[in-house]
Amino acid sequence: MRLEPLRRKDIPRCVEIEKILFPGDSPWTAYAFHAELDGGGYYLVARPEESDEVIGYAGLAVVGRRGDYEASVHTIGVDPGHQREGIGTILLKALLARADELAAPVFLEVRTDNDAAITLYERHGFERVGLRKRYYQPSGADAYTMARPRAQVRDEVAG
Repeated sequence: MRLEPLRRKDIPRCVEIEKILFPGDSPWTAYAFHAELDGGGYYLVARPEESDEVIGYAGLAVVGRRGDYEASVHTIGVDPGHQREGIGTILLKALLARADELAAPVFLEVRTDNDAAITLYERHGFERVGLRKRYYQPSGADAYTMARPRAQVRDEVAG
């Protein structure tokens, strides 16, 4: 598997996966993906080594100024035919590596009933910090807000 930046020509496939994964809650539209790219979001796709098919995607938004950045995982999705292959973990690690380069804390929302995602996030240093009632629409499902502290910036001392 390889990770690459999300290209505009990948967006229809991401929308297709969104519709499969989130049928009861307004899946992202092509417009939403385009807006994220236009806004400078850090978006990646996962592809099998042997093809250009998109089998997963993930996105991170970063706001703030140098030395005071904050990051938010906006989406992670993996085609159901490729789940449980570690793709979600690889995508999340790539997003976290980008946030760590900026020494940014990372936030996200996750459905309270998505045990697999919650476990994944907790394994990577996220903690539940809040509850958003009826966050997902139109289903009205609740979401946890989770946070991961900023990476420690190591000062290099010449010596």
